[in-house]
This record gives sequence, C-alpha cells and structure tokens, in this order.
Amino acid sequence: MTRSVVTRFAPSPTGFLHIGGGRTALFNWLYARKHGGKMLLRIEDTDRQRSTQPAIDAILDGLKWLGIEWDGDTVYQFARAARHREVAEQLLAEGKAYYCYATAEELTAMRDKARAEGRAKLYDGTWRDRDPADAPADVKPTIRLKAPLTGETVIEDQVQGRVAWQNENLDDLVLLRGDGTPTYMLAVVVDDHDMAVTHVIRGDDHLINAARQKQIYDAMGWELPVMAHIPLIHGPDGSKLSKRHGALGVDAYRAMGYLPAALRNYLVRLGWSHGDQEIFTTQEMIDAFDLPAIGRSAARFDFAKLESLNGHYIRHSDDQSLVTQLEDLLQYIPQGPAIAARLTDTTRAQLLQAMPGLKERAKTLLELLDNADFILADRPLTIDPKGLAVLTPETRALIGRLRAALEGVSPWTAATTEAAMRSFAEQAGLKLGAVAQPLRVALTGRTTSPGIFDVLAVLGRDECLSRLADQAA
Repeated sequence: MTRSVVTRFAPSPTGFLHIGGGRTALFNWLYARKHGGKMLLRIEDTDRQRSTQPAIDAILDGLKWLGIEWDGDTVYQFARAARHREVAEQLLAEGKAYYCYATAEELTAMRDKARAEGRAKLYDGTWRDRDPADAPADVKPTIRLKAPLTGETVIEDQVQGRVAWQNENLDDLVLLRGDGTPTYMLAVVVDDHDMAVTHVIRGDDHLINAARQKQIYDAMGWELPVMAHIPLIHGPDGSKLSKRHGALGVDAYRAMGYLPAALRNYLVRLGWSHGDQEIFTTQEMIDAFDLPAIGRSAARFDFAKLESLNGHYIRHSDDQSLVTQLEDLLQYIPQGPAIAARLTDTTRAQLLQAMPGLKERAKTLLELLDNADFILADRPLTIDPKGLAVLTPETRALIGRLRAALEGVSPWTAATTEAAMRSFAEQAGLKLGAVAQPLRVALTGRTTSPGIFDVLAVLGRDECLSRLADQAA
C-alpha cells in the first residue's frame, strides 16, 4: 500500500526564520499539497541554552506571514526525549548499540591521532566489543550505534542522485550522551519515524547526516523516508549567503515592505524552475512543483529580481488590500507609530483613492508608504531640499495667485481643478509645467508625486487651499 505523503519542516529555534529556512518550508509545503498529503512542523529545541520562546514565536509568525500552513499540532522535540532514550536502550538490548566509557581526554587523543594519520574515522571503536565489566567506575557512558564496518551506506536522493559513503569511514555515532540526553541524530530519526514522515526535504548541508541517520533506520528495521537535499542559497557573487546578501530573517523582508506572495514566488524560483515561467499563483506552484526539477547547484540570491517581482505583485494587488498591508507594516518599522497616529477614516479613504496612481511607481510597501507621504504629512509640510529650490519668491507669489484661482472651483475633482489650472496658466502666459511644479511642491513637499490633478482630488478642496496658503508669498 502506498503511504500518503507526509513532509516536515524542522527548524532549530536559535534565532529568526531565515530566508533559506523559509524556502525549505515552502518546498515541503508545496510537495505535500501537490500530493494531497500533510506538512508537519517540528521545533528542534533540544539545545536548551539557545532555544528561546521569542525565537519559536518568530518562526511560527514568519511561516504564517509567508502563508505556509502546517498540519496538526506543532511537535516539540525536547518533550520527546524519553521516547528517544527508549529507542537507544532498545538498540542496546538488541546488541545493535553499546556503552562507550571513553573519557573526553581519550576521545580527544583518538581524534588527534586519526587526523594526524589522515583517517576520516575519528573514533576507534575501543569499547565496541569490550566487556562492560572493564568499565571505569567514575565515567558515565554514552550509548553508541554499532555501525557497519564494511560495505557502503547509500542514499538515492531525489535531488543529488545516488550518494554513497564507505562504511569504513563512518564512526559509531553517539545516540545517547553520558547525561542521558539524546543526540540530534537519534532524535531526528525517531521523530521522523513516529510522525510517519515519508519525504525529508532539507538543505544539502544535512547530506552527511543522511548517511548517519540511514544507519539508525537500518538498525531499527524502519523504512527510510525519501530524501531530497536541496542546495543552499548563495549571494549574487556565488559566495555563502551573508547578511549583506540577504541572509536575513523573513521578518526583515516584511519590514522592508515585501509582500508575502511575492517573496513566496521569489523563493520557489530559487533553485527550482518550470520552463521560463517566472510568475506563479499559489495553485500553479502546487501543480508544477516536483523534486527532480530542483537543480544541484546553489541558487543565487538577487535583490533586484526580488524587487522587480515585488513591484509586479504590488501593481496587480487589490487597492484595499494594499491599504491594509500598509497599515500592518507600520508595526514593524521604526517610524510606524508616528504614521499610525495620523491614520483616520479620512486618510484611509484618501490612501484608497490615491492607490491606483501610487502603486504604479512602487517596488516595495516602504516605497508605497513614502509615495503616500503627502496624504499622511502634518501641516505645515516639511519641504525637501529639491522642493525648497523651486519655492522662490516669484513662485510663492504665483502660488498665492493660483490659490485664488482655485478657490472658486466647484465641484472639486481632478477634471475641474485641471481646467482651472490650464485657464490660469493660459491667462498668465505660462506653460502648464511652470505652474504644476510649484503647486506640486506646495501640496506634497516634493518635486515628484503622483499626477498633480490626482493629488488635488485626493487631498480635497479645504486641505489643498490650506497647504497653498502655507507656502504662498
């Protein structure tokens, strides 16, 4: 009988959900959804010093923001330590594992000797067949797996292909430490088995772990999940991804104004391709995703490409959803509280009205917010340096005359204000641009903005006339 697909995402909560982890979670989620299966979430919190509740919360929050929903309850690895010990003791009872009484000093000496002799195997198996009666009384033993000494351990990997290790180079790995705590290798295997995981999709930095873990599966007589080790993400220059390249938490991308749908779309194309298609709906991703289509070489992170994709998603987003996402963004940026204080029913309605023009020019929500500054700014406006250069005594006098010309406009719309401005420019013997630029600076504080007639319509009659009065000579 074919088992239904179960994948898992198993982060260590020692920091934020980094971008590589986000992609791994996405690949697991897509594969499970494609096959009508489940994606489980396991928090590998066995490092008690470094595993913190804020880090766990950041991972859960990051996944939810990305739109990656896991199935069932979150599993916490540390809570399952008794089960991990039980398996180690079962292997011991079956003669497939043994007590090792080597001291820390002896292990260091073994490692040094092996390295000096150029051997990959660092533990010499000294307690593998010794009588425990020889054990020193003052050493708390570890439990080690009796790994095969000859032949090879093979993984048929969905991404990497056939990968083989010579068993003579693999140590008898520790399953249980001297203090009774299980090792990562044991805990992962027991948890994956007990959670009925059928597919392990993770970074290729875990590939060597796959060999160790297969030996535990074999010793327990358990079925090995299908393995898929995906290449890591590198920077644009091909070097290991660092913070300057974008090795940031998913939360940092949210604060930089990226849309979750755009980041999802960008991440799915990092190392996986489907012809020349760049833009995917979520359903298209699910339908098209498969493991063999993942490349073996490291994907390169490209901020310019992400920005371009994000701009596409912003332009194609519903106006109301962008207003909502702008408001959500405010809790993640330093200037957020000050801007939030200026949000009212009126300014929200103005943002919605202005959104068709605003979103055409923005690649991120931060840019969108910046472009919308003229709506949320306090009077009198702070004029930027380029704007101040426009506001000469002559143009300030022009603004005063223009205000008088606009005062009688009714109804106040983009069309009626445009007609009044054109008439004013014609009577003054000026080109429209010579009138529009000082007007733009007076209304927005800047030399660039959405279309000036849209600005007039969005701000409304009273606010426009007040702002013009602030800057008029």
